[in-house]
Amino acid sequence: QVQLKESGGGLVQAGGSLRLSCAASGRTSNVYAMGWFRQPPGKERESVAAISWSGGSTQYADSVKGRFTISRDNAKNVVYLQMNKVKPEDTAVYYCAAERGLATLDSSAYDYWGQGTQVTVSS
Repeated sequence: QVQLKESGGGLVQAGGSLRLSCAASGRTSNVYAMGWFRQPPGKERESVAAISWSGGSTQYADSVKGRFTISRDNAKNVVYLQMNKVKPEDTAVYYCAAERGLATLDSSAYDYWGQGTQVTVSS
């Protein structure tokens, strides 16, 4: 079992930055690929970024490429999402997730999910 807890959400102005963290606990948490997903208000959940267990492979949704960076510190069992140049359309509940396979933006591949953290971007 893997437990995930997100933190770092909040209110930020458009053009600003925010860093989300996802703390993982449980057995062999450092062998899981991790992903960030988000659900904007009134919309379906969408992928944001994913990272392999080693950190050597990352993937990004087109909407965040060049603005967001996913990284991980396996010694601390934490995955980060650095969000730069945020836009009002980035407003959403952000979730981290973990799965045993390769890094993927396909949410159906993920076995474990956190509770989410709210990010609100004001214009």
